[in-house]
Amino acid sequence: MTTLSAVVADARSRLAAGGLPDATIEARILIGGVLGLTATDVFVRGDREIGAPELEKIAEAIGRRLKREPVHRILGEREFHGMVLKLSPETLEPRPDTEILVDAILPYVRQIVASRGEARILDLGTGTGAIVLALLKECPQATGVGTDLSEAALQTARENAARLGLAGRFETIRSNWLEEVTGRFDIVVSNPPYIRTGVIAALEPEVREFDPLRALDGGPDGLDCYRAIAAGAGEVLAPGGMVGVEIGYDQRDSVRTIFQAVGFVLHQALRDFGDKDRVLLFAKAEPGH
Repeated sequence: MTTLSAVVADARSRLAAGGLPDATIEARILIGGVLGLTATDVFVRGDREIGAPELEKIAEAIGRRLKREPVHRILGEREFHGMVLKLSPETLEPRPDTEILVDAILPYVRQIVASRGEARILDLGTGTGAIVLALLKECPQATGVGTDLSEAALQTARENAARLGLAGRFETIRSNWLEEVTGRFDIVVSNPPYIRTGVIAALEPEVREFDPLRALDGGPDGLDCYRAIAAGAGEVLAPGGMVGVEIGYDQRDSVRTIFQAVGFVLHQALRDFGDKDRVLLFAKAEPGH
């Protein structure tokens, strides 16, 4: 029999030899995920014996990682804002930076709930449902709609809502941005594709080969999706509502210009954990401004 500590050490060595810089952390996450163990368990239960079937599963996972498949894609789920979300090939893997958008817009959701007793949230390009489901989790009086062009992504979002006990307050619409959306919403949020088409080939294999291209490609200048969102958001935004978008590190001025051209004002800008521009919040300009 082989012990857990020996398996972790072997996995770490294999990942490091494969040129993966975070080999120690990734070995623990992968093996913990495969075995259903917490990070603490992996540390303290080093003498746990690992049987042949488990060794086979671990070897398969390490082999996939050596081919640059991301750790959380291998495990099939990822934690985001205190939730465990199922991933699928048609969904972007939620990143920690996107939690900044959730935390930025959350006070406005709560403010609207406090004044009206409810809030309606629209998440454009919802993918796993990460943004809107995080907001619904924090605000029991809110309801949400997630849109996506991919029906498979919407199915994943619905499954995540069900797993989190949020299905009763969440629905999906298959739509190219706002084309099929009707009604009014207090909050409109999106983490749209914002990478320039010409840059995609140079991305890390973990992103280029495993995130869906549709969720990455923002067109020749990376701004196509912001134009679509800005063009339609005014029609669905309720009075006093807020639009929140994630942006690329060099897109603050361009995205602000796009939204200002159709009657929005920049309300707030936030930076990410690397001190780069990451989130912009817009409100409708007051008449006369």
